[in-house]
Amino acid sequence: MQPASTPPRFTNRIAHGFGNQGGLLQAFGAYFIWCLFPLYFAALHAVSPFEVVAWRLLFTLPFCLVMIAVLRQGPQLRAALGNPRLLGALALSGLLIGTNWLVYVVAVMEGHVLAASLGYYINPLVNVLAGTIFLRERLSRLQWTAVALAAVGVAMLAWGAMDTLWISMGLALSFAGYGLVRKLTPVESLPGLTVETLVLLIPALGLLGWQAVSPAGMAMGQSLATSLLLACAGIVTGIPLLLFAGAARKLDFSVLGFIQFVTPTGVFLLGLFVFGEPLKQVQVFCFLFIWTAIAVFCWDLLSRRRVV
Repeated sequence: MQPASTPPRFTNRIAHGFGNQGGLLQAFGAYFIWCLFPLYFAALHAVSPFEVVAWRLLFTLPFCLVMIAVLRQGPQLRAALGNPRLLGALALSGLLIGTNWLVYVVAVMEGHVLAASLGYYINPLVNVLAGTIFLRERLSRLQWTAVALAAVGVAMLAWGAMDTLWISMGLALSFAGYGLVRKLTPVESLPGLTVETLVLLIPALGLLGWQAVSPAGMAMGQSLATSLLLACAGIVTGIPLLLFAGAARKLDFSVLGFIQFVTPTGVFLLGLFVFGEPLKQVQVFCFLFIWTAIAVFCWDLLSRRRVV
């Protein structure tokens, strides 16, 4: 007697559930690592932010190539390089993430940490709007309520930082654009990141050349500690981007965006307890609104999963 076959709908639902869980783990992993970036950049405070970005771009490429070899994803990389449509999309995503890196590093190393943090508070709202407009994702009433609560909290922070709002908007729009392009581009995370870093190779070399002829010169090679930190930029950059790109392929874009509130909140906590920045009253109210929004959003997701 043959065993009864498993209904296709049931197996598809299980596969979908495991895929979502994997995407959530990848997203939380990426955002947690990004929480720690201020510590990394603080250790490089004596280095020009342009040199930091340049080495970050250059050292990401060998990291990706080694991973391509280890995971035997050479055929996928060659397929991406040989497809003009994929190559164009990845060139666009590469330029967007390169712009994001440059703005973020300059902002943090020039002392505009609040503006950088605000950018990643605005970004989830941009992601939600992009998901509904470009991907036709539908939000429930509770989820729209969460978006409205988060928007109020972000507006409170933005009102107190109007002079650096261009930094925040630049970060929010560039990263939302990057996530949207990667969401729509049918290529695995590692080959995609490899192509993106290839696209950014020439701008990185240009930045290093400009830094080399500047009065300050290049920091690479001046001390062992600084050189090692700069050399680790590829690993520090590559791992969270691989996790993020994988999550972007598995999760709804609006869900991915809302989880991102983890990163600016972690940066805020570092600023408060590690860097000793004062806590303002407006920040307290902002976080109350944002974390209430996250609680509402998560409650709705869990309720809908129980129903399914």
